[in-house]
Amino acid sequence: MSAIGFVGAGVMGAPMIANLVRAGHLVRAYGRSPASRERIEAVGGTLAGSVAAVAKGADVVITMVADSSDVQEVAFGADGLVDTCVEGQVFVDMSTIAPSVAVEVHAALAANGVPALDAPVSGGEQAAIDGTLSIMVGGDPAALEAVRPGLSAIGRTITYVGPPGSGQLTKAANQLIVAANLQAVAEAVVLLTRSGVELEAALSAIGGGLAGSAVLDRKRTAFLAGTFDPGFRVELHDKDLGIVAGIVREHGLSLPQTAIVTQLMTALRARGDGGLDHSALLRLTRALNGMENEL
Repeated sequence: MSAIGFVGAGVMGAPMIANLVRAGHLVRAYGRSPASRERIEAVGGTLAGSVAAVAKGADVVITMVADSSDVQEVAFGADGLVDTCVEGQVFVDMSTIAPSVAVEVHAALAANGVPALDAPVSGGEQAAIDGTLSIMVGGDPAALEAVRPGLSAIGRTITYVGPPGSGQLTKAANQLIVAANLQAVAEAVVLLTRSGVELEAALSAIGGGLAGSAVLDRKRTAFLAGTFDPGFRVELHDKDLGIVAGIVREHGLSLPQTAIVTQLMTALRARGDGGLDHSALLRLTRALNGMENEL
């Protein structure tokens, strides 16, 4: 049992807190909104009144917030973690942010003798609930081993991928693969529907072959029913692909498929669907083919 400070209790953060509590850890958590604070108490966490209060007495401090600016605020803001974390603690950021920001936070905490890990996750809301997330970790490998028992309560696959920022670079690659896969399945669904093939049977056949994927398995119900209740929102995936675009520009790369699916995700958000699940790429693909009212 360890004392864990946790910042962020959204769709992903709340079930992560629940699994840490279930594993026997003492979790003191902070959420900015009333809804977040209600979720913390509902899953058995102890409510903290500030970021500084989260860090006090914690062995490990975990953040799971929405964007780079949120991590910067938590780390560098008034009474932020850079000022309040002390030697002997480990900071683990599990948000998805720009690699450059991760490196910045690593350096600031290291100056105070606090090791940091950038450890973004993949798997979506259901994996967060089940405690089966894939965690990709950049930073000090010794620090990872120190916090691995805690992380094992929320993730099934915990992989060290390199120095500071490497976790975020790996997550960026993950997000471009997921987006491309979602769009490929969306286009296949439109093709099958318009051609008159029995869709459910066809997806079962596809899922059993080389084209089978976690995306097809986990988003199958959404694709068949045409309902897109958020597990991972379009607006967040759009943000993540913006991070990918920044890395592409930095390294002077040409990733044409990524560029196309990035524009499609942005278009989906622009048409007012940012709050839907990212499988709603099917909704946009239907619209492009005049099939809005077809299932």
